[in-house]
This record gives sequence, C-alpha cells and structure tokens, in this order.
Amino acid sequence: MTFDKDFFIGAATAAHQVEGNNIHSDYWVQEHMVHTDFLEPSGDAVDHYHRYEEDIRLMAQAGLNAYRFSIEWARIEPEEGQFDETEIDHYRDVITVCRKNGLEPVVTLHHFTSPKWLISKGGWESDETPGYFARYTRYVTERLGDDLRYVCTINEANMGIQVAAIAKRYMQQMMTKMQAGKAKDTTVQMGLNLEKMMANQKAAEAERMELFGVPKTECFTSPRTPHGDEIVMEAHKAARAVIRELAPHIQVGLTLSLHDIQALPGGEEKAAKEWDEEFLHYLPAIEDDDFLGVQNYTRTRIDASGTLPAPEGAELTQMDYEFYPEALANVIRRVAKDFRKDLLVTENGIATADDTRRMAFIQTALSGVKSCLEEGLPVKGYFYWSLLDNFEWQKGYSMTFGLVAVDRTTQTRHPKESLNCLGSLRG
Repeated sequence: MTFDKDFFIGAATAAHQVEGNNIHSDYWVQEHMVHTDFLEPSGDAVDHYHRYEEDIRLMAQAGLNAYRFSIEWARIEPEEGQFDETEIDHYRDVITVCRKNGLEPVVTLHHFTSPKWLISKGGWESDETPGYFARYTRYVTERLGDDLRYVCTINEANMGIQVAAIAKRYMQQMMTKMQAGKAKDTTVQMGLNLEKMMANQKAAEAERMELFGVPKTECFTSPRTPHGDEIVMEAHKAARAVIRELAPHIQVGLTLSLHDIQALPGGEEKAAKEWDEEFLHYLPAIEDDDFLGVQNYTRTRIDASGTLPAPEGAELTQMDYEFYPEALANVIRRVAKDFRKDLLVTENGIATADDTRRMAFIQTALSGVKSCLEEGLPVKGYFYWSLLDNFEWQKGYSMTFGLVAVDRTTQTRHPKESLNCLGSLRG
C-alpha cells in the first residue's frame, strides 16, 4: 500500500505541547497555579523550539513530505498589541527548514493555547476576540503568507462544545456512581483531568481572579456556551477573510474533532443529535473554506441509554479510547457527504507504549484512507498525531503518542520503527 507522490504523508505537533517555556500563554499560568488541574507543568516540553531542525530532518529521512505545526499566538503577541519580531522570525525559519527538507509546512494559527491577556479580557466568550484574532492573523500573514500554501485557522474549533457536553455527562456520572468508585469519561479527544477539574473548581476561583483578573477563565478548551461557539466561528471567518485579502493563494480551513458516531438500536435519534452538534451545524461557517481538517481517534457508540463505554474486552489505548483505527475512514465518508471540498486528515493517532500496535493502527487507518481515495473522495493528506512524545495537556507527559521518543533529561530523540513505517507508505 502506497500513496501518490503529491499526497501528503506527515506528522503533526502543537506549539505548546512541544516547544517549551510558552510563558505568556494561559496554559502556562494555569499549569503553575496552586489549585491546578494539570498533573505537571509543561516546562521545557521536548525543546522543539530549539531542536526543530533536527526533528524536521528526522521526518524527511523517514520519507515524510509534510509537517503540520502551530504558530503560538502568545509568543507572537505576548502583550496586547505588542508583537515580537524575533518570534515571527523563528517561525519563518521553521518554514524555511521544512522547504529545504522537502516537507510541505501546514500551519495552524491557534492550537488550544491563547495569550494570557486575551483570557483577562473575556477570552473565548468575548465578542471582541474575533477582532483580536483577525489582527494576529494579519500580522502573521503579512510576514509569512508568501511562504505558505495551507493554513488551518483554528484547531478543533468544536472542542469547547465537546468539553461542555462531557463535563455535564461527567457530573451526572459522579452523582450516580459515588458508591461505585471513580467515574470517568473517555470520549473527548484531548488529555483532560476531569476529576481534578471538578474538585478544584471552587478553590481555583480566587486564584484565577488574582492571576487573570477574572474568576472564570474562558480558555479555548473551557466548557463553551452556544454564544462562545458562535464567537469561535466568527474568529475563523474573520481570519479567513484576512488571509484571502493578503494571500489569496493560501488554502484556508479549520479542523474539527470528529468521532465515528455509531447508532445502536434505539440510539438513532441521540446519535443524529450528537453528529449535528459535532459537525453538521458548522457547515454554514465553513462552506466557503478550501478544505476541512478531519481529526479522529476512535468511535462513539450510542444506544437508547446514551453513550456506551468501550465493548467488553476491547483493546484500549493509554487515553482509555477504544483501539479502533477503522473509525477514520468511516468519518471521512460521512463528512464528505456534506462537505464537498478537499479533506486533510490533520490528526489521527494512538497513545501506546507498544510501537507494534502504533504501526498496526497506522496501517489500518491508512488502508481506510486508501479505500476512500479509490471511492473518489478528495482526501489530500494524512498527518499522524504526533511526531514526538509530548505534553498531553492536563495529563502531562504520561501519554506516548509519538513516532519519536524523547529522553527529557537530555532531550535526546529516539525515532521509533513507526516513523519509518509511516514514511514507507509514500509512493
């Protein structure tokens, strides 16, 4: 199984998870709170900020031809209206190194983390945020736009809605399972520490007021209101307009966190509602985009009682997802029925200590992508998550998604067999 040479086979990262010392971001502040929801702070992360050239070379040597990474807004605009030319030069060099090594740079402008100052001004529930995001987008596009062909404005634009839904579901579980032990929810596709979040809620309010000037921090991944969801879409559209004005050659889209939602008998209505909330209701906002970034890790089964746990005896990943690489092709087919433009798989992967299972996951997932291509679906690339074992948000460094292991005491890279496995699929 191989793919055409113009098909992107790549890996993905997010700035905060790999660069280290993102000191002006909302996440950095929260990681260092007394009443933090994080298992550990990000610290130096895996020092990709200084080692990006080495990491890009590893991808090229393995045969990859694309790299999806994010530009960190909090580095570019550490204080409101104050832009850092040194940081924009850094990302320009990352793009240059990609080109020198034959990798297409696919840039994400916002991957979960925001400048601290933005959160102090109401964050992702404020009507002013789309304007701030457009200003940041203008600064970046004016300086880097000539060197880019693909830009994702916002990563997993639907994440806040998903977090709101699982927080509600988690609270219901806690109420009904107090006698049975710890309740947990494994349906959100990012590293959340829900138990600690709920326990810390009241204790953290005063500390947030001291640090951010607000008792409730409306970060991008905070439980989102319907109005906040509209604000995210307005931010996307505003950024898209700026990019189209300044660099019309750039293909613009966003990415969504999408599950393979499977309806069991009696669950059809609930499953349809879930798919509408996760995908369909975004169609009006993205219909003018050039592509959609599809991000999938597993499936969700729903019956008359609601969302079901993984089947008895199913293989689980470190994230407690069901090992189900077949989900990706199912999602691509479903998305393509309603979004009739190009699709990029901007994230798909597995957290596991067993690299043979990672390779099996990759091969099965990409076999599904190949089938979609043979059916005529417009899939233009696949980016494995993640290039490096990295900082998985509130879960810290305990999750190993990477194609490359990192000894964080020395920051030495140790490529896994799965990196070459992925690269070998290029034609």
